[in-house]
Amino acid sequence: MPFSCPLCASHSLTDYFKDQRRDYFQCAVCQLVFVHPEQRLNAEQEKAEYDLHCNSPNDDDYRIFLARLAQPMLAQLPANSCGLDFGCGPGPTLSTMFEQAGMTVVLYDKFYYNDKTVLQQQYDFISATEVAEHLFQPGAMLTQLWQKISPGGMLGLMTKLLIDRQAFAQWHYKNDLTHVVFFSRHSFEWLAQALSAKLEFIGSDVIILHKPT
Repeated sequence: MPFSCPLCASHSLTDYFKDQRRDYFQCAVCQLVFVHPEQRLNAEQEKAEYDLHCNSPNDDDYRIFLARLAQPMLAQLPANSCGLDFGCGPGPTLSTMFEQAGMTVVLYDKFYYNDKTVLQQQYDFISATEVAEHLFQPGAMLTQLWQKISPGGMLGLMTKLLIDRQAFAQWHYKNDLTHVVFFSRHSFEWLAQALSAKLEFIGSDVIILHKPT
């Protein structure tokens, strides 16, 4: 194939699934499933989808959803830690929750808070909720974020995990055209090994990578 795995760069790829709109491939090395690169939305189409989202810090249900990542991170972070909420969207909420717990948080989103200078700083923690599945080049992006985390810090992610092909066929998650990569537990195990990170799974969709001190 003329393209490689966007997580581990392997060319050991197999056809995984096909629906009416997209073709999906799986990497034999890290087991990431991803959409054919030519079938991704362009930036204008992608932003139009995100503009439809109505997430807000005043939405209690949304805060409960985000607490599944915030609570275990806050339980392990030192007081007054400084973090980055990567891919915060138009209505930053997780950052507010961290700030209310005494943390300092800066924002980055390529469509809504596109200040790339914040990607040059070091942080005690970085959070990215419902972001990983949107990344065209998750290997490069997650590695870049990892390099900005101080020793002893953590990278907290939320993304729904791939189970198997049978489940994928019925999975609503793939029907969102902004979702272009799908991680399994094995994919994150591969990533943790590549980054020399300690890996923690919480529930069905929370992943925390811990950086050694």
